[in-house]
Amino acid sequence: MADILHYYKEQGTGFPLILLHGNGEGHTYFVNQISAFAQSYHVYAVDTRGHGKTPRGDAPFTIRQFADDLSAFMDRLHIEKANILGFSDGANIAMIFALKYSSKVNKLILNGGNLDAGGIKRTVQLPIELGYRVARIFANKSPEAKAHAEMLGLMVNDPAIAVEELAKIDVPTLVIAGTNDMVKESHTRLIADHIKNAKLCLIQGNHFIANKKPNEFNVAVLTFLQT
Repeated sequence: MADILHYYKEQGTGFPLILLHGNGEGHTYFVNQISAFAQSYHVYAVDTRGHGKTPRGDAPFTIRQFADDLSAFMDRLHIEKANILGFSDGANIAMIFALKYSSKVNKLILNGGNLDAGGIKRTVQLPIELGYRVARIFANKSPEAKAHAEMLGLMVNDPAIAVEELAKIDVPTLVIAGTNDMVKESHTRLIADHIKNAKLCLIQGNHFIANKKPNEFNVAVLTFLQT
């Protein structure tokens, strides 16, 4: 079992739908989704390890650990199977989770995910990499500096998924991103092309379409889940 207890917001009844936020965020990112999805599903919006109100704990601060944490979270709440919606790093957690714990996934929604740092537009990734190098120098100076370095490290070193691994994901999947996402469109299409029977949806906007274009995003997700 994980060494942490997740903070989460729970709303609605019906089949479980778990929402996973992005890097440096918390469950509040889904402010425009929770109530909308709760009309049809039992929604769990979870704060990842070291994010929001969930403690950092002592385990490694990696996407793979977060996937293991999610499995422990589901076990603790006696959730045998769920729909998983992940945004950004949350999508990366969801991909790893689907690879490691496929029996626990009903349907998968990957919003703005990437396989590695090469999938991110260079104008976005370069400052992150430079920031990470600087942050590592100061990581031993204070807990705050270490936490900052760990957070940036997720975007530099993770999720490290080989494209060939995607063929092992065998649950219905929606790959959804903005037309001007910080993830390269070619990379988003690569992910969709290598997951069996995945559906691709591009919405006009940037990386944060769930927040900026909630109506379009919610309709696309609910249509996928209900068909």
